[in-house]
Amino acid sequence: MLYWLLYLKLYPYNHTLRLFRYLTFRTAFAGLTALAISLLVGPWLIQRLREFQIGQYIREEGPSTHQMKAGTPTMGGVLIIIAIVIPTLLWADLSNPFVWLAVFALVAFGGIGLLDDTLKLRRRQNLGLRSGQKMMLQIVAALLIAVALLALHAWGLYSTRLVVPFLKQFRPELSIPALLHYRQLMVAAFLPFLGFVVLVLVGSSNAVNLTDGLDGLAIGCTIVAAGALTVLTYISGHAIIASYLQLQRMPLVGELTVFGGSMVGACIGFLWYNAHPAEIFMGDVGSLSLGGALATMAVIIKQELLLPFIGGIFVVEALSVILQVGSYKLRRRRIFKMAPLHHHFEQLGWSESKIITRFWILALVFAMFSLTTLKLR
Repeated sequence: MLYWLLYLKLYPYNHTLRLFRYLTFRTAFAGLTALAISLLVGPWLIQRLREFQIGQYIREEGPSTHQMKAGTPTMGGVLIIIAIVIPTLLWADLSNPFVWLAVFALVAFGGIGLLDDTLKLRRRQNLGLRSGQKMMLQIVAALLIAVALLALHAWGLYSTRLVVPFLKQFRPELSIPALLHYRQLMVAAFLPFLGFVVLVLVGSSNAVNLTDGLDGLAIGCTIVAAGALTVLTYISGHAIIASYLQLQRMPLVGELTVFGGSMVGACIGFLWYNAHPAEIFMGDVGSLSLGGALATMAVIIKQELLLPFIGGIFVVEALSVILQVGSYKLRRRRIFKMAPLHHHFEQLGWSESKIITRFWILALVFAMFSLTTLKLR
């Protein structure tokens, strides 16, 4: 909106406004705007949530130390979504389809989380949507995003080829070319791509959700992952840097950097109130939306296979749950004292602050490693 007004409309009359043409300038201002919204609206939202008694319910089988957190205002993810969407609409080029796709992913997965949180409040226990219901809604949202990407592919704006880290010449096609010659089999030709996108989006959304168990843990790791993806997005849209690093250059995706900057700013602002001891929790509306948005950014810039490294902590947390459940069903034995993994360290006697800080450090290590792969090709 401001980009349209200040650059496209007013620039011919005032050439000092050319600053608003630069992506780095608009990304920085989007991040600062998101940070300001989070910091300014946060106290008001916390007070309103307390007045309406919208507090977190703590599961009884969890660590006993968490029972004192019962009643802490939840659904703070609404603040995160608002703080991302408004700066994106203000500073991004709204004629860019990838910007709208990222915003849709954020709002769609956030809507699923909002429904889940609302049901928990109504039932006055930590049970919202059934796992099957939540999964089905996530799959539908992911399919809509995948279909939109296929439409952009048809217009020549997106590729269904997969970029493999370390192997610059190996780019497998996620469609079945032999079936593309038959109109009646067109949908079947893109089934591998549709399935892959659904797997990435749903997996990322749930992984962030599982990580959201300690004050500031998930949001801190999200700041790191969003920062790394913002850098990768800028590089993918930059002709000179993309050519130097031998990356697939996608000019339109560069505008998504503004969305990434907004996400970083919004998450930093939310961390101000979510740091231990938390004044507000993000709830499923926050964790599901952030996970879906991170995955959508990765899919758009063709870094899906790098996403597990960018969000390494999220992957480790999700794997700990999968291994725990699988081991108990097959052997009736548990691998960890409690899953997800951060609860295991709580049971070992680590303080909450120590776990959070060390997981943040690991998140930084994962993110830095993911960025080094750009040159190791």
